[in-house]
Amino acid sequence: MTWKRRSFLLAGGGAFLAGAAPSDEVSLGVIGSGGRGTFVMTVFQKDPALRVNAICDVYEPNLERALSTARKAQQDAPKAYRSYKDLLADKSIQAVLIATPEHWHHRMVLDAIAAGKDVYVEKPLCRTPEEGVELVEAEKHTRQIIQVGMQRRSYDLYIEGRKIVAAGTLGNVRMVRSWWLNTYLGSRPATKLDGPLDWEQWQGPAKRHAMDPDRFRNWRFYSDYAGGIVADQGAHVYDGMHMLMAASYPLAVTAAAGRPHREGFDLPESVVVTAEYPEDFIGVFSINYAAMKYKSRNDQLNQLDGDKARMDIGREELKVYLQGAEDSPAMIRTSEKGFGHATDLHVRNFLECVRTRKRPTAPMALGFQAALVVQMANLSLKHGRRARWDAEKKKVEM
Repeated sequence: MTWKRRSFLLAGGGAFLAGAAPSDEVSLGVIGSGGRGTFVMTVFQKDPALRVNAICDVYEPNLERALSTARKAQQDAPKAYRSYKDLLADKSIQAVLIATPEHWHHRMVLDAIAAGKDVYVEKPLCRTPEEGVELVEAEKHTRQIIQVGMQRRSYDLYIEGRKIVAAGTLGNVRMVRSWWLNTYLGSRPATKLDGPLDWEQWQGPAKRHAMDPDRFRNWRFYSDYAGGIVADQGAHVYDGMHMLMAASYPLAVTAAAGRPHREGFDLPESVVVTAEYPEDFIGVFSINYAAMKYKSRNDQLNQLDGDKARMDIGREELKVYLQGAEDSPAMIRTSEKGFGHATDLHVRNFLECVRTRKRPTAPMALGFQAALVVQMANLSLKHGRRARWDAEKKKVEM
């Protein structure tokens, strides 16, 4: 280990690295500076050797806010771009954070790879199985570092949970049951914006509509841009399930859902998904965004049903219950810094891989694996039957 590598010491107070050498500097471009994009940008800025060189957004208030936020943590102001292709053409940028709506991920990731940039892209990785297959194939032919923003892959609690399963503590696990409860009912459609928006550029590859503030504000719940709440949250849940169970791609997926109850949305908020795996287990995920509002530490849980023990793992802690003694946990593990720290850990892993060229914890193939399950769930809902994954042909069969 060189002195330079030894300088990567975990520091207190939320700092990423101590004493980073000048040669460890990374220049970042941000594409998509809404709430999530700006937040993740500030996580990147916890690394003292990182500089945000440029920010791109087609909505002027987001761009201005992100530029101001970035400026607080560094001496030089980032460049402002209103076209992501102009940002990718900037030779000073080494890596990009892509935090745009889902319908843009596929094209932007491919263009970023072609431009020679390392990529951190928010989940879900893509909108369709065909997009995912193309992205995974592109990853095989590039030296770029690509990390999908599925932070459970870097989270200490899930790493501990994976070890418990691998050790055989639970015995044979034939079913994993997961749920996520929250609500978005009661909110009214957005009717105005706070500043200029390049609507045509924002729509990009999606179907054309007249400018609609609600489609812009709540794009996750419109099928032209995303897979709905089941895809948005389900990608996280199924990726965590895959990690814990060392699972491969699903064999088949079946889904059932209620109708949408939020005015304007065309995707349901209450969905049950059942995925079948070649590792001889099924993964069941129930999401209900028509439930009551929960505290974030209580809104999501995964239960791994083994024939020797059950493991419950949520956001902040995991518990193991042994057969015949399910009234009290035999093992409790709590995350050292909580789920909010998972993004810090995930970004840290990406930057370490940018510097060392090692494989990150959530590469494109794993990002597609998680996205594929929820895409198959939506196809099952659309066609009213079981969706099967043909691994040889790399396509969904209905």
